[in-house]
Amino acid sequence: MDAGVKHNGWPIGQWLGWAMKILVGVFVLVHVYGLILAVVPAPGTANMAGRVVQGTPVYHTWVPLEEISPHLVRAVIAAEDTRFCQHTGVDVNAIKDALDERETSGRLRGASTLTQQTAKNVFFWNGGGYARKAAEAWMAVFIDGFWGKRRVLEVYLNVAEWGDGLYGAEAAAYGRFGKPAKDLSAFEAARLAAVLPSPNKWRARGAGPYVRQRTATLQARMRTVERDGLDSCIWE
Repeated sequence: MDAGVKHNGWPIGQWLGWAMKILVGVFVLVHVYGLILAVVPAPGTANMAGRVVQGTPVYHTWVPLEEISPHLVRAVIAAEDTRFCQHTGVDVNAIKDALDERETSGRLRGASTLTQQTAKNVFFWNGGGYARKAAEAWMAVFIDGFWGKRRVLEVYLNVAEWGDGLYGAEAAAYGRFGKPAKDLSAFEAARLAAVLPSPNKWRARGAGPYVRQRTATLQARMRTVERDGLDSCIWE
């Protein structure tokens, strides 16, 4: 016999060959999809699809960045990634700082950039461990290079989850404050950004002490973002 070792009647080499072809195909398709999303609105995310499968409502309306308040742009940068305009998708300095903090405190804090969060939301799903994190980091660098900063933030603000099935800035602004995203005040933008780490746990309306305090902190940091031009790459 020249078929070699078999598994369920197929040679192991043939199984491996098909597996490699599938992986290469998925790799190519994901990157083609990424290139398409450089100019086409993202239709949804795995998180949204999961809610639909569970039979829970999803509220999502795509709007261009021009129809989102600059206050919200500064708020999410202040809350999630103050070096957004400096890194290339992955913030090596933030990762180093997080590892140093673990050495001293034993606690590992998150170091994901807005670009990584966008990549996770658009191309992946929650969970998956280090393999997903590695793929997420790669796609973050990819979209940072091919989309540019402005597009990355536009997509992020249109797919981010704000709790209760609200996805994107427009749905969140209407759902929490009864107004379009372009009309959000600095306070309202800070309040929305304050709940981003745990949007289904923390409330933008009827906020508790922690969210109120974080909102005030973010308003101060938003002024720093504007003063120091930490959002300059968005408006170029």
